[in-house]
Amino acid sequence: MAKEKLSIVKIGGNVIENKEALETFLEHFSKLKGKKVLVHGGGKRATYMASKLGIESKMINGRRITDADTLEVITMVYGGLVNKNIVAKLQGLDVDAIGLTGADVNAINSEKRPVKDIDYGFVGDVKKVNHKAINKLISAEFTPVFCAITHDKKGQLFNTNADTIASELAIGLSNLYKVELFYCFEKNGVLMSVDDDNSVIDYMDSGTYEVLKHEGVFHDGMLPKLENCYYAIENGVSRVFIGNPSVISNKDQKFTTLYL
Repeated sequence: MAKEKLSIVKIGGNVIENKEALETFLEHFSKLKGKKVLVHGGGKRATYMASKLGIESKMINGRRITDADTLEVITMVYGGLVNKNIVAKLQGLDVDAIGLTGADVNAINSEKRPVKDIDYGFVGDVKKVNHKAINKLISAEFTPVFCAITHDKKGQLFNTNADTIASELAIGLSNLYKVELFYCFEKNGVLMSVDDDNSVIDYMDSGTYEVLKHEGVFHDGMLPKLENCYYAIENGVSRVFIGNPSVISNKDQKFTTLYL
């Protein structure tokens, strides 16, 4: 028996910060057919709110150092302000959304990232996705909206990369569904030239990815996203699409399709 399709969509921070872009994306998401899950971050909003509270945001190689004060801000911004605004807007579009962290229904277990050269603080690396619990919500016709927070089942919350959460959710739920994973951000796809928005790579298999990575084609910010994508494909996810927010509903535009 063929598995039912499930779409998992991750929305990037630049779209979240742009009111018009976010509303356009959510309209596209509301029209996406079938079962679906949304994943979001909110790092720019968290940095802004932290500065208003006099808390310095520390970044190393584009990754946030999450001390105790920063974790409080992230919990408030990701799990509260951003998540609930998205859920409210989706309800207005007749999507019965339910906002979640990884702690809700024990959805995503993580462990604190081990200290090697850098101590990232309260940053979690995903260990297990509770796909059965999440599926109870999906089967009840709810649309989960996950923010970038996980937990260790010992009472500790963690800041966790939203791209990674989307990838891990896709892998976990591929046990039950034919999963298609979408990464939506402000660009039209994976670009051959970061300065040319029209230089979209339409299709890329793992071999081409390795060659282009070796040649230094990819922007530093794109590399971890692509690593998450191929990790998902290698572990049961059927296809991954990268493009601007309308890619989920308009396949006539430029975007990137990734496969093995």
